[in-house]
Amino acid sequence: MGDTTRPPEGDTTRPPEGDTTRPPDPGGLPVLGNVHELASDALGFYERRSAEHGGVVRYDVFGTESYLVTDPEAIGQILVADHDRFVKGEMPREQLGGLLGDGLFLAEGEAWREQRTAIRSAFFRERVAAHGDAMVERARETAASWEDGGVVDLHAAATEYAFAVLAESLLGSDIERERETVRAAAEAITDRFDMRRPTSFLPEWLPTPTNRRYRRRLDALRETIRDLVAERRAAGPPADPGAADDLLGTLVAAAELGALDDELVDNAVTFLFAGHETSALGLTYALYCLADAPEFQARVHAEVASLGADPTPADLRECPTLTAAVDEALRLYPPVHSFFREPTEPVSLGGYRVPAGVVLTLSPWAVHRDGRWWDDPETYRPERWLRETEDGGVVHGDDRPGPATGERPEHAYFPFGGGPRHCVGMRFARQELRLAIGTLLRRVRLEPVTAELSVQASANARPDGPVRVRVHARDEWSSCDPDGPSDTR
Repeated sequence: MGDTTRPPEGDTTRPPEGDTTRPPDPGGLPVLGNVHELASDALGFYERRSAEHGGVVRYDVFGTESYLVTDPEAIGQILVADHDRFVKGEMPREQLGGLLGDGLFLAEGEAWREQRTAIRSAFFRERVAAHGDAMVERARETAASWEDGGVVDLHAAATEYAFAVLAESLLGSDIERERETVRAAAEAITDRFDMRRPTSFLPEWLPTPTNRRYRRRLDALRETIRDLVAERRAAGPPADPGAADDLLGTLVAAAELGALDDELVDNAVTFLFAGHETSALGLTYALYCLADAPEFQARVHAEVASLGADPTPADLRECPTLTAAVDEALRLYPPVHSFFREPTEPVSLGGYRVPAGVVLTLSPWAVHRDGRWWDDPETYRPERWLRETEDGGVVHGDDRPGPATGERPEHAYFPFGGGPRHCVGMRFARQELRLAIGTLLRRVRLEPVTAELSVQASANARPDGPVRVRVHARDEWSSCDPDGPSDTR
């Protein structure tokens, strides 16, 4: 991973006095820097930079000095060990401030701690578990809407499913009537941050057609959220945020107590976008990967079918093969392709001196596909997450020994970030994916129609076009012999 020389014993995160060792700078074009390479293929650019130049390497965006960080040890230092020396920084605020405002995602310091404290009760284990029945029921409705032998666009179907779950579980059923407003805003957000457009790296205030449409649709979305908040307030929110039925109720109750009044709408928009978009992407990729891996799809079906006619959400959450299918999809296709931080002081990362204030890009996409940490990294291989037990069963467990290192670093896998600022909705998202996939595969077998999955970098890693599969209905309570004709392509 390039020069791995470490600073002297003591505080290894502060560069030694006089240290001028800087990360490699493979160069770029005048003014543009590396924008042309990012616009051509941002995800491939991250992979190539990491493979060719190591775990910390410089790149440049219109004169903004940036560093790609794919060294798992350095990522752990940034997110966990020395998280207080890093902030989200100006670049994410300039790019995302119009969308997320001063909500939890961009807040810093005491403002972030107050918001996190106010919001986290909505994502306690027992609160998340209580949403399981709704997740299962919505998945049953989705399966029932699919025709036997028909072709389904997984991304479109997963987006509808994720929105329905979000409406019922987090923001309240009133958001259902605003589906078109949310859809239009999501489309504008995707266009605004599509990294294939060089203009996506420019400030939001520039009056390009894409930016004007983005601001117009975002204003409509915010107005919708304000109306919902007003209705909740008029109905009388609970006195205790922890007693609210959903996330919006938690936010309104916290605002009534003065905890996040100014940030209420910002946080509602944050969770609407994050809960709607990233969950839909995770479900899309997991289902497509299973469609393209018929033998493992059969194993998942056998596992969930063995639970009987009426499995509970708790039953589905405890399925190791199902969990492995989800974890491997999030490895190969992490919906959040990049996290950003800025050091508040000069630091040493991977043996290099990194100045304060530069943009650090932490890329799950590149790390998750790095052959130093993963055998056959470009292949969907969920078996890597399973271990056999002495009695011949399987349990979920990361095959931590790596192909070259003997021990895979902890942050070679971080689809939800890490440290104090890890995704607060991680438990909700993982439950949603397991329950949706388990419920769907009890009822249908999927066969790929889209021959090759192509992904583009926008605000998230999105499919570059429809993701089509053919649906084959089956008896959801069949014994499901994985070698039988009903489970082969």
